[in-house]
Amino acid sequence: MINFSIAEISKIVGGKIAGQPEFANQRINQVITDSRTFFNSGNSLFFALKGPRNTGHLYIPDLIKKGVKIFVVSDKNVINKNATFILVENTTLALQQLAIYHRQQFNFPVIGITGSNGKTIIKEWLHEILSGQFKIVRSPKSYNSQIGVPLSVLLMNPIYNLGIFEAGISQPDEMENISDIISPEIGVFTNIGDAHQENFHSIQQKINEKLNLFKKSKKLVYCCDSGIVKTEVETFCDKYSIEKISWSLEGSNALINLKKQVGDNFTEINTSITDKKYQFKIPFTDSSSIENACHCFVVSTILLNDPLQVVERFKKLEPIAMRLEIKQGINNCLLVNDYYNSDLNSLAIALTVLHQQAAKEHLYKQVILSDILQTGMPPADLYKRVNELLIEWKIDEVIGVGSEISDHSNLFSIKNSFYNSLNRFKESFKRDNSNSAALLIKGARQFEFEKVSTLLQQKAHQTQLEINLNALVNNLNVFKNLLKPETKIMVMVKAFSYGSGDVEIAKVLQYQNVDYLAVAVTDEGVQLRNAGVRTPIIVMNPEQDSFQNIIDNSLEPNIYSVELLKSFKKKVSQNGLQEFPVHLKIDTGMNRLGLKYESEIKEVIQHILQNNWIKIKSVFSHLVASDDPKCDNFTQNQFEIFENQVELFAKSFPYKIERHILNSAGIERFPHKQFDMVRLGIGLYGVTNTGLPLENIGTLKSTVSQVKTVNPNETIGYSRKGEVSVISKIAIVPLGYADGLDRKLGNKNGSAFIGEKRVPIIGNICMDMLMLDVTGLNVKPGDKVELFGSNISILEVAKNASTIPYEILTGISQRVKRVYLQE
Repeated sequence: MINFSIAEISKIVGGKIAGQPEFANQRINQVITDSRTFFNSGNSLFFALKGPRNTGHLYIPDLIKKGVKIFVVSDKNVINKNATFILVENTTLALQQLAIYHRQQFNFPVIGITGSNGKTIIKEWLHEILSGQFKIVRSPKSYNSQIGVPLSVLLMNPIYNLGIFEAGISQPDEMENISDIISPEIGVFTNIGDAHQENFHSIQQKINEKLNLFKKSKKLVYCCDSGIVKTEVETFCDKYSIEKISWSLEGSNALINLKKQVGDNFTEINTSITDKKYQFKIPFTDSSSIENACHCFVVSTILLNDPLQVVERFKKLEPIAMRLEIKQGINNCLLVNDYYNSDLNSLAIALTVLHQQAAKEHLYKQVILSDILQTGMPPADLYKRVNELLIEWKIDEVIGVGSEISDHSNLFSIKNSFYNSLNRFKESFKRDNSNSAALLIKGARQFEFEKVSTLLQQKAHQTQLEINLNALVNNLNVFKNLLKPETKIMVMVKAFSYGSGDVEIAKVLQYQNVDYLAVAVTDEGVQLRNAGVRTPIIVMNPEQDSFQNIIDNSLEPNIYSVELLKSFKKKVSQNGLQEFPVHLKIDTGMNRLGLKYESEIKEVIQHILQNNWIKIKSVFSHLVASDDPKCDNFTQNQFEIFENQVELFAKSFPYKIERHILNSAGIERFPHKQFDMVRLGIGLYGVTNTGLPLENIGTLKSTVSQVKTVNPNETIGYSRKGEVSVISKIAIVPLGYADGLDRKLGNKNGSAFIGEKRVPIIGNICMDMLMLDVTGLNVKPGDKVELFGSNISILEVAKNASTIPYEILTGISQRVKRVYLQE
């Protein structure tokens, strides 16, 4: 938490105070950069950051209405007498300068972590391991960007004596900005991988760009089992006189050599340091977790005189939930699960998400909260601050679980109830007590709040489709970067948002300020309106029986024929409306819906000009084969037809009519034909035709129900299709074609990922289950199984099923639970 006056901040960032200068001595203790997540004004300072397509300057009037009075801006045109402004050249640079100055006020050790993978896990595990010895401030979640790093460092205050911050980059020169902000005394270089490689000339360049974080560090921890990492890190350390803290699991020439022994459900790691032997166990067997744990152990040897005092904590390490889970609960409730850690900073972030989710449907806001551990704050001060946060975010009710929070129940002023243990809470739990509420379940790991989530979740079926909302936003931004700033974006959310969940996806897109949403039928649009979505929505396939619903819910129909136009005009006139927005579709070669002939277009124009009942918002067409280079001549002909026909509208109407024809593949391959708007569909969900750096957003997962042994003279599944030639181990998974898995993936045409291995689907896929050949693997009931996701791409699944990714996604059954992950 910072504590500077406006005058001090202006001096630090090299700005000039304007607007209301009388507030120059007011103290600032909160920095905000996102108007959508901000709630309480207090002594807050808003940095109006600029992006390639958006700027925080646009939201200053709304923030002033909310009570914010102090802003850092780079556009002098927004300065007025209703607030105090600090005018700078670059607001992002000003935020970073403030963080650098704030960092310089503290002398306690700071650990900086970078690399391709494992940053957040190592940071969180170090917090778990070292919290008994240190009072730790760390990056919230995975705040490791050009904005996230300064916001993390601004959390430093005198109650802490150790800082742990992670840093990530996606292109050259970014680490230079971050290095002085974190200024780590101890560095951890995790590893190097392929992420963002498209922005670097070579792996060596990417390694050295990341290493720039440690130019002023005293020690650098790294694994020397990778030759390229060893070479680049050691050259870097020699150049900047940094002490090399190398370690190895493979017998390399390292300062610390470790040996691993992998068991059924754990890994034992042994080492010897200055003739003293150490042994620690972790409840993981995968290589990534082993690597991350070794990094943590080596860091503990630097910070502690004897790491023996923390080795027992390694066996208690748990998987890190990198993102919040959002899913449907009982009685029309929405669950926000964040039950793997509990501290003030992560609580504030989780309350932001809860507020966003509840506000869209005006839900009752309820928080189930455990004791908050390892903060370094006196409990009375801690829970007083928790109560203040709950009030700031207008939480309606808090339920406390744990002895410490219960002992301080008198500090909570909102509606509350408290239980000394989880068992006491479960004994008193009644399903009818939660109705039409948004519930945040927030707890330290030892409280096992996943059991609370189980009580409240709507679907218990263990097969689920995980939707990574952060990956979805990343993909949206990748496509935004291909567009001109003035080009609008329409996103297709038809067919249950390609199987991902229409309401939830639409809310995220509304939050990201997309210009239009598109649904297939009116009922889909009505559902979005009922869920609080207010973004303009076009109905691509309107039916005459649905016209009144379209009008009542402010939806905008696609008019594709003269007859449809006449019918809709009549309905609009019956409602006494004028200039009702519609969109007109031209058929340029698809030979589906649309106005194909010039005579049709002219007739439509004449009908609309007869009165002012209808107003054309856009004219568009649909590309037939924008993803296929063999059809590029046909596509170019479509462009030509479209341009000629939209000219008829431009000449006939006195107002601007927007034009759009590009779909996802079209945006990638024909960016010069953006016109006024583009339509983003399958690309948002991670499918690319040109190698764009898109992320997988969907993971279809289940669990093993049973494992059994099958002899060579036996078969597996219906019609005896599953045959084995040796004694085999077969895992049964509760996922079948009724869940949407294509039967063509059976009989070893498809595969699954389990225990870091790809295994074949054996035999016919059944209605409610499938079988996997897991021979040679240590698989047991309850183990997680991935059918597609980060390890098996949906493109591969579609190819194996002789279909397209659209069909795979939209085919996932409604009985499969959708779980939304968000940082």
